[in-house]
Amino acid sequence: MLVTEAVHSLTQRGVAATVNAVAHEIGVDQSGASRLIKSAAESGYLTMQASETDGRRRQATVTSSGHTMLEQAHDWQEQIFNLLAEGWSEQQRRDFQHAMTDLIDHSYALDT
Repeated sequence: MLVTEAVHSLTQRGVAATVNAVAHEIGVDQSGASRLIKSAAESGYLTMQASETDGRRRQATVTSSGHTMLEQAHDWQEQIFNLLAEGWSEQQRRDFQHAMTDLIDHSYALDT
């Protein structure tokens, strides 16, 4: 799940999901990321292919099975959030979402 989410997130941000980029995204060394990517590919959640811009580089992409798994995981996360935020007003929910989005955006800015 972790590595599939990382590949999805990198791709959404327009970053090639190379082994090094995935390693940085999840905070592990290159060999650890490589093993995680290989395992996710063997499970059918990711594929590895040559980069469109540099044939020497390989990058991961999320498969349809990977997208299905991510959707199910996100649905579960939403259910848990709803339980934890039970009784919150819509304004509290919006404020929390806005604060978390800002926090994540700032974390990406630190990487550049």
